[in-house]
Amino acid sequence: MEALSPKYINVNGSLFDLSTPRIMGILNVTPDSFYSGSRMQTEAEITGRIHRILDEGADMIDIGAYSSRPNAEHVSSHGEMERLRVGLELLRKIHPEAIVSVDTFRADVARMCVEEYGVAIINDIAAGEMDADMFRTVAELNVPYIMMHMQGTPQSMQQHPHYDNLLKEVFMYFALKVQQLRNLGVKDIILDPGFGFGKTIEHNYELLAHLEEFRIFELPLLVGVSRKSMIYRLLGNTPHEALNGTTALNTISLMKGADILRVHDIREAVETVKLVEAMRSNTNKVIE
Repeated sequence: MEALSPKYINVNGSLFDLSTPRIMGILNVTPDSFYSGSRMQTEAEITGRIHRILDEGADMIDIGAYSSRPNAEHVSSHGEMERLRVGLELLRKIHPEAIVSVDTFRADVARMCVEEYGVAIINDIAAGEMDADMFRTVAELNVPYIMMHMQGTPQSMQQHPHYDNLLKEVFMYFALKVQQLRNLGVKDIILDPGFGFGKTIEHNYELLAHLEEFRIFELPLLVGVSRKSMIYRLLGNTPHEALNGTTALNTISLMKGADILRVHDIREAVETVKLVEAMRSNTNKVIE
């Protein structure tokens, strides 16, 4: 595979190098995330999770307070903010230098996190579809923006996902969104294909099979497959038994051009990146 051109994003005023894939650790301050091992609610649980994410080598923390699993309970903007404040206060106290992303589709929540707590990145599962103010807010805040493809909403996305042409529809979706963001002056855009969001198992593997084609956008690519149903339903096990499958798909994703892996299990993902990078560093050697 030919080497990808270097990619950088501006994080808190400094260039953040993505030429080596980065690890984003998941911090869920929710009671109902699909993987129960990721649910952190008490200060002790959140503190322990923060330490573990960073100690095991993650490059950034993605904090979320609204579960986006299928049929998840709807949480108000106020409720989401209150949960986030607990986690962000602890983050600022324990590791003020940590690069933090907030997983939210709400513009007012994103603004609060950036302006009050210095959150560096906005991670929007809805790509502006669930809050018309999101794109304008991202432009005003001048922070990197991760936008994901999702068909429907978290409450409806897995009821009857259907595409006439999956790849064409996802690519056209991103092309339109990227242009809208560029018109507003947004500089740093990261794409997330949205594995498991409004997609059948077959849709997910079709996307994975063609992941390298996302390089046409010349934008960083985030992949989040960690312990998802595309793994455990195919293998006939559970989220708790899906670590091996997660590592396998993360390896494939890195081989196909992923720049950021969003994961529950940090140490395993860090090791995966090291192994793939070791192989890549030797791909241009020839037998003499």
